[in-house]
Amino acid sequence: MIQATEPASPARLQADWELDYYSRPILEEDGKKRWELLICSSPSGADPERSFQWVMRCPASSVNSQWLKSALEQALEQADSEGFDPPRKIRCWRSSMRTMVQRAAEQLGLELIPSRRCYALVEWLQERQATVYPEEEGYMAGPLAPPPQPIQPVAVPLPEAARGDSWSWASLPIGVLREAMTWNTSFSGLVPLPASLDNELMVSGLRLFSASRSLAIAGWVSGLEPVRLEVSGQQLVLEAGQEDRWLLGQLESEEAEAAAGAFLAARGQAGGVQFLAVQSSPDQPGFDGFWILRDLPDA
Repeated sequence: MIQATEPASPARLQADWELDYYSRPILEEDGKKRWELLICSSPSGADPERSFQWVMRCPASSVNSQWLKSALEQALEQADSEGFDPPRKIRCWRSSMRTMVQRAAEQLGLELIPSRRCYALVEWLQERQATVYPEEEGYMAGPLAPPPQPIQPVAVPLPEAARGDSWSWASLPIGVLREAMTWNTSFSGLVPLPASLDNELMVSGLRLFSASRSLAIAGWVSGLEPVRLEVSGQQLVLEAGQEDRWLLGQLESEEAEAAAGAFLAARGQAGGVQFLAVQSSPDQPGFDGFWILRDLPDA
């Protein structure tokens, strides 16, 4: 007699977390704005289809690091029950909440990374803003007064040890980027690409070259949490972390205008996808560093 066997449970997975602890456009009965903790896992190369999401409301009178610590403990328990090990890193998206999140994370032995490289979180938050919050009682419809815009930091030159010998523009089709997980790369930062994007759609990017220090430069860039490339005036800038801006080069006016137009088109047509590569030479078969970037709104 053949006995039925229970399906094997999925292997345990470890993935970084992306976190947003902030107010939402909803007024509670006490007249105060709703606060909410959102946590989601960053997509894992081991199993990109599995994800962890956690939502918890916070009374406006309880917004502090102790409440957050307790909420994180509950999130860790839930993640464990779903087959996720504790995250190696938690990326905190908003600079205004960095200190509070840092205090809570440290008490639990979790490493906090101040970073806007929270693409899964941003997309999830945009989805909730479009489909969840408007259905809630107390939703504040209509245009709200925008928060004051922080003064944009001046882009600073890369340290001498991190500068390459040269750089060049590059472009790759989405279909090629979808295969990046299989490439020979020493340092990488890959994210899932929107399924709706056509494989033939071309994506703009940048290649940095250094004959003698490419691996060291790739390691240094990896620690920056690179977010996006932008053209500011005639400067080519790499935005990273929460508010860092690194000057990569000066452009001629016509080149700057063309590059700015290409990046703007990418945001509209390719979901903001860009890429950054570090190689020893244009002929290197692999990469010392390769990052998929996304130019998404910050708020």
